[in-house]
Amino acid sequence: MVAQLPVVADSLRLYMTEIRRFPLLSEAEEYSYAVSLYEDKDLTAAHSLITSNLRFVVKIAYEFRHYGLKMLDLIQEGNIGLMMAVKKFNPHKGVRLISYAVWWIKAYIQNHIISSWSLLKIGTTQAQRKLFFKLRQTKSAMTGTVNNEEEIPTAAESLHVSEQEFLEMEQRMRGDCSLNAEIPGSDGATALESLADNRLNQEELLVEFQENQNLQQKVAEVVSRLNEKERYIIEQRITADEPMTLQEIASHFSISRERVRQIEEGALRKTKHALLPYLAA
Repeated sequence: MVAQLPVVADSLRLYMTEIRRFPLLSEAEEYSYAVSLYEDKDLTAAHSLITSNLRFVVKIAYEFRHYGLKMLDLIQEGNIGLMMAVKKFNPHKGVRLISYAVWWIKAYIQNHIISSWSLLKIGTTQAQRKLFFKLRQTKSAMTGTVNNEEEIPTAAESLHVSEQEFLEMEQRMRGDCSLNAEIPGSDGATALESLADNRLNQEELLVEFQENQNLQQKVAEVVSRLNEKERYIIEQRITADEPMTLQEIASHFSISRERVRQIEEGALRKTKHALLPYLAA
């Protein structure tokens, strides 16, 4: 393992040298590339948006270096998050790409840490995922490890969780173990019993299916009340499996792309207004 450290360090150094060759983008350049990708599916623009932010991914990945995983693996996961963010980014929302992408980058890195930490699924809920990362910080602040039972209430209180939740996560963070192993301080409860079953029961599945059916029917009714041009744009831009670009629709109607955008925004406002009473019910 010691002999491999220079190789890993050299690989990381080489990667850093390579990504520094990609230029950073100004706000105007970023917006221009983002619009080209969003409206025209310009892959060259996507490449520029991704490569210009690779250094930011490294910066975020370093925030998670204390979890004992390889930096290159964390960076790779963060890069996947960056690519997903670029793919879904809407430049017309008035937000910079990196402000939007940071959540995707952190989410992919955190998912990698959680999946690598144990064979068991550590975070069964969003609250437990948050507890996983906060627990390590709290233990570090309290002399490294919470071994004394008297320290558990204080640690749990500082994290705003119950002692039981604290003990369950503490058990999971100690490493892989048998599902039949008893959780300390739980009066005989096992790790298997702590795994949540988040599946919907039959009644909930039926209700969800009926609600989806009703919503689809309501949306269809609202869209049918739009004029021909509005309906065509909504169908081709919003509901189609492969949405058309603004330019394609503009060419179809022999109008400008800006006019297509205006019609689209107006149609979406009408649709949202018509659906509000139903969604609020």
